[in-house]
Order: sequence, then C-alpha cells, then structure tokens
Amino acid sequence: MRTLAALSRFVGNTFAWWVLLFAILAFLQPQWFIGLKSAIVPLLGLVMFGMGLTLKLDDFAAVARQPWRVALGVVAHFMIMPGVAWLLCQLFQLPAEIAVGVILVGCCPSGTSSNVMAWLAKGDLALAVAIAAVTTLLAPLLTPALIWLLASAWLPVSFLDMFWSILQLVMLPIVLGVLAQRLLGARVQLAVQVLPLVSVVSIVMIVCAVVAASQAKIAESGVLIMVVVMLHNGFGFMLGYITGKLFKLPLAQRKSLALEVGMQNSGLGAALASAHFSPLAAVPSALFSVWHNISGALLSTWFRRMQEPEVELKTQPLG
Repeated sequence: MRTLAALSRFVGNTFAWWVLLFAILAFLQPQWFIGLKSAIVPLLGLVMFGMGLTLKLDDFAAVARQPWRVALGVVAHFMIMPGVAWLLCQLFQLPAEIAVGVILVGCCPSGTSSNVMAWLAKGDLALAVAIAAVTTLLAPLLTPALIWLLASAWLPVSFLDMFWSILQLVMLPIVLGVLAQRLLGARVQLAVQVLPLVSVVSIVMIVCAVVAASQAKIAESGVLIMVVVMLHNGFGFMLGYITGKLFKLPLAQRKSLALEVGMQNSGLGAALASAHFSPLAAVPSALFSVWHNISGALLSTWFRRMQEPEVELKTQPLG
C-alpha cells in the first residue's frame, strides 16, 4: 500500500505531463482510444466521488470565518470565466460548435487540481478549498443557466437537461463520497492515499476519448482552439489576481483567487459537451485540461517565490 501511495503522489505531481503525453498519443493513434468515449461520464463520476471522500466539514468552516472572501471568489469565477469565453468567441468569430465548447468550459466550476496548485503556490489553501467546493455545489444551477444565457445564440441549449446531467455527474457522486467518508471513517484514508492516481488516470482517459473522437477536427482547427484556450486561461489567472488586488486581499489569498478563477473543471465540460452537443464541442475542454495543468504548475512555481512586501505585512490582515 505504501508503494501504491508513493506512486499516486508521483503521478499526481506530474499530472500535466501525463495529460499532455496521452493527448498527443490519442491524436496520433485515435483508434486506440476511440472506445473510451462511452466511459467519459462514469470516469468523471469516479473523480467527483473521490472529491467527496476528501471533503470535510472543516473545509466549509472557512466559509463561516471569511464568507465575503469566499463569495468574492465564487462571484469572480462565475463572472470572469464565462464573460471572457463569450468575448473570445465574438473576437475570433468561432464556428458554432467550438464557440459552445469554449463557453461551456468557461461556465464550469473550479478545477479539481486548483487546490493542489494553491497549496504549491503558498496560497491560502482554506480559501481555495472553500471556493472550489462552493462553485461545485452551485454548478447544477449556475452552469446550465450561464450556458443557456451565453451559448444559445450559437446552438439550442436545454437548461433542464443540463441541470439533471450535472446533478448526476457532480452532486450525486460527491454526496456518495461524503456519506462513505462519514460511514467508513478512518478506513477511507486508504482510498484517499491513491485518489491522485485514480483522478489522473480518469482525467487522462477522458482527454484521450475526446481527442480521439475529434482528431480530424483538431487537425483542422486545433491551433485556433488552443490559442483561444490559452488566452481564456491566462485572462482568468490575471483577472482573478487583479480582483484580489482591488479588494485589498493579502498576497496568499490573491494567489488562491487567481488559481481558482483561472482553472476549470474541464472534465465536466468534456462530459457535458459530449452528452449534449458533439465531440467537437468537447475539444476546448480537452485542450483546456491539458493546458491549465501546465500553466497552473508554472504559475504556482512563480507565485511560490512571491512574498508580501514589508509595508503590506504591517497593514494587511493575514486571515
């Protein structure tokens, strides 16, 4: 078990590179991975179940201690990322299916790896976990509502169908995970140790399925989509950090806000796009999954070296 836990930590720490490696492999050999398409929904459910196993009541105590800061992060996330997605679709005049895919990933909750990046960046981990948890819990209502509002100009969007999908894909597995944790207690810790391995394998398989199913379309317009994805993610990081700066948050909380705003649950985006639109609409989510784990790791490394100026240390609250 110790060996498996060590392998799990190693795979979790090198997440971005596994996603990139297998995305390239799926593009070059799509026939190897095309059969995974039917597994996208169950795989995402497994990741969300794992998230439920790790959620504790203490995580939500941060909401009670600093509710306005959590609320700021949640509002910033659901305003900045959908808004930037819509503006990029207009600016680049994207085809309908790609535009819907870009907006869809922009309307998803915070990414499953954003908390790890906040920890690596020496950010405020409690705030990061609270923002990620609250955006995830609000996703069944806000994600379909925002997609309907912003994307229905390109393709028909059913709010109710998407609402039920997110309940099944996100809320049900998380609730089951929380219940399992409460009922099984310490025995769950064995499973928690290998969760990074399970999550990485699941997300890698989701990315491979999407890339394999859309290989021809990616070859045709993959560079354009990648440029849009990189801009989307970059503006999310930048505007999230600026929001924290405007509201005079301490440096650690500005770091967390930037990462929680800029990183998306792209696995959910890929699953929703595949279920409700087309494989092409899932491509922005797949490419976002590859890129934001690389950019998030790079930004965390840079953030880690940043320190609060001496003057700010005397005037800014730490909590």
